[in-house]
Amino acid sequence: MAMVEPCARFNPNCNPKPELPQGVEYDYSITNPIPYSGPLTKTDTPWPKPVATWTAGEEVTVKFDPAHAAHGGGNLAIAVSLDGGKTSVMVFQRLRYAFFNGPSSSNTPEVTEYTFKLPADLPSCDNAVISWIWYNRLGEREMYRDDSDVKLIGSGSKSFTGPELVIANHEGYPTIPESDYEAGVDLFENAKNITITVEGGSSDAGGASDKSSGESPAASSDAGASSAAATSVADSASVAVSADNSVPAEPGSVSAEASLAESSPASEANGSAAASDAADTDESAAASDAAGTDAAQDKGASSDGESCTSGLMQCSGNGYKVCQDGKWSPEYACGVGTVCRGGGGHIY
Repeated sequence: MAMVEPCARFNPNCNPKPELPQGVEYDYSITNPIPYSGPLTKTDTPWPKPVATWTAGEEVTVKFDPAHAAHGGGNLAIAVSLDGGKTSVMVFQRLRYAFFNGPSSSNTPEVTEYTFKLPADLPSCDNAVISWIWYNRLGEREMYRDDSDVKLIGSGSKSFTGPELVIANHEGYPTIPESDYEAGVDLFENAKNITITVEGGSSDAGGASDKSSGESPAASSDAGASSAAATSVADSASVAVSADNSVPAEPGSVSAEASLAESSPASEANGSAAASDAADTDESAAASDAAGTDAAQDKGASSDGESCTSGLMQCSGNGYKVCQDGKWSPEYACGVGTVCRGGGGHIY
């Protein structure tokens, strides 16, 4: 997946494309995960000027390119930094079902944009860094992250306290197991509060984030709102979340999305076709996020009624199958003009 609004640094697929810094080229591998070893972000070089203006206490929308693999959901967060990305505080979370309305083993995203309210007490910052981070539920254990640059019009304060951006699936950090919807949720719920400042730096603000009504860290719902409504509150350590982040009682049921706008790409039939990274591969063969990012294939069992490991995938006929609750699913069709290929324990 790749963020297109606000435009991730050097993403070639944004419309319009921001002006590049001198000597910098567009990143045609924008959908690749962060390497396991090394820096925690793809680049420290910002856009020459902010690509958007956000105002504290108002709603903002973050959009993603729908033409990429969603890997069955997982945990997603959006964070704000006031010191060039050195320290970041989460202001929105979508746990368990990122890019979906509920449980799914599809590679085709159902939700490609999230709208949420920024905390009202964020400070002003001419060069705030917005980061989105995602830990995919199915496939290799990876961390996806992109950064963008916005102007933040704030409350007049000089600091903000909230849950620190969760880092995992990277050398020296926890690894989130594959398949389980609950995997990694505790990292978000127990993220420690830090205080970030416009001048830079941070301080520990008292351990794990506060919890309210069983929601994600430091989340709070308006007393008069329905159970589907999620809001971020004005007091420090607030973070906007989807209110229903629990696992639905029935596998096919849909969790409520709150304060978010959903879009379902019309060109993808039934939400079950495997997404191909067409936009990138047209411009650069190296840009395909198929390699090393799709779910592992169960090499120890066939699809003819034998047991398998839940969450794994394999090519089958003209499509692919997903192991669900220890049994292979019916065959899912590949996207128009795409085929399923397997090798080395992967499908792509």
